[in-house]
Amino acid sequence: MSKFKLYQYSVAVGLCLAVAGCKAPAAETATTSTPVPEAFGIAKAQDTTNTSTVKWNAFFKDQNLVDLIDVALKNNQELNMTLQEIEIAKNDIRVRKGLLLPTVGVRAGAGVEKVGRYTSQGAGDATTEIKPGIETPDPLGDFTIAAYANWEVDIWKKLRNSKKAAVNRYLATVEGKNFVVTNLIAEIADSYYELLALDSQLDIVKQTITLQSNALEIVKIQKQAARATELGVKKFEAEVLTSKSLEFDILQQIKEDENKINFLLGRYPQEIKRTNSNFLTLLPASVSAGIPSQLLMNRPDVKQAELQLVAAKLDVKVARAEFYPSLDISAAFGVQAFKPSYLFTFPESILYSLAGDLAAPLINRNAIKAEFSSANARQLQALYNYDKTILNAYLEVSNQLSKIDNLQKSYDLKSQQVDALNTSIEVSNDLFKSARVDYFEVLMTQRDALESKLELIDTKKEQLNAAVHVYRDLGGGWK
Repeated sequence: MSKFKLYQYSVAVGLCLAVAGCKAPAAETATTSTPVPEAFGIAKAQDTTNTSTVKWNAFFKDQNLVDLIDVALKNNQELNMTLQEIEIAKNDIRVRKGLLLPTVGVRAGAGVEKVGRYTSQGAGDATTEIKPGIETPDPLGDFTIAAYANWEVDIWKKLRNSKKAAVNRYLATVEGKNFVVTNLIAEIADSYYELLALDSQLDIVKQTITLQSNALEIVKIQKQAARATELGVKKFEAEVLTSKSLEFDILQQIKEDENKINFLLGRYPQEIKRTNSNFLTLLPASVSAGIPSQLLMNRPDVKQAELQLVAAKLDVKVARAEFYPSLDISAAFGVQAFKPSYLFTFPESILYSLAGDLAAPLINRNAIKAEFSSANARQLQALYNYDKTILNAYLEVSNQLSKIDNLQKSYDLKSQQVDALNTSIEVSNDLFKSARVDYFEVLMTQRDALESKLELIDTKKEQLNAAVHVYRDLGGGWK
């Protein structure tokens, strides 16, 4: 066979490989996402002022709370673990970037080979004269020092798209860290306001115990004067004991809440420094929701989902490129001889090589097709996750805005209820002293007053937390 015919056959085989490799299935087209509404309510939004742009240390006015958050941002274990995920993603970029460059290395080797004398290689070695005066040793040694290089030419942008996907995943981990920061700040604020509410409830319970104890002493005196019975005395005693039991329940809740804050701060239990002002006089921070489209820029979880979607789309391109032929180039340069003393005898000891390989999947491509299908599925999964994240963000803000409005109305009504019950306590005590009402009415009045005061404190706490949650849901806290 002539060299020309051999060349023709080689070109034909190469073209067949290229044609076979270029038959790649098309990627599935992702459906268009539903657009974000123009406003959080029915009316069209006009004001674009957004509370999420306010830094967390300016949003919270209580210095004790600001100090707690500052410690948590330095010591929280979950946040520190997220920072390590960022480092892992950053290293993955370096790996992908390294694949774009040639692999260069140096190798040195030594070996010995003894072949049979009555073989084609043995007969050839015995009859070959290398140079006058130089004998071929038996067995034949092999000593090599060489530099080598391998390079996959990125003709289909497979490696570049893989690096871009790694970059987007790195950016997604950064947004994931921001999301952790936002939630961490909100969780500490929730626990802090819970602690303040428990302190206030504890004071209310102690005041109620004093009030009930005074009523108990009155009914004991009335019993001695035959104006009350033992039943009334026992009822008042039971009520006092119930309130004292509630006091210890609240003390336990305070301890658990302090330990929860200490856990978020990454430290062992210690007392949480907090304000001693009247809890009911605290005012929730004012919030401005802006327009829903701002969530796309301010919410870290939305930005994270978007970056993950971009990375998934690039993964599809990488998987599709596997169907195309790949071009690998390898080269080597160095010295080689059968004796170490001949290694640097030039040019006889010089070795070099340069080769290019064009390879494409031809028959069994099931594994590549499966990986391509999986990449398509992951792309659609990322799209659905992106849509879900945006929808969840919108609903969270909408719920909290509605909650702020309804809590304010509820708080106003409960305040009126507490004022009415406080007055009723005074009236019932006066009537009880003059024997115009029985002990049962006094007990029920005191019980209703205690419950309404505790509910009023809970409502105030929910008001404070609702403002924090709107700030969190708008994407505030991480900047």
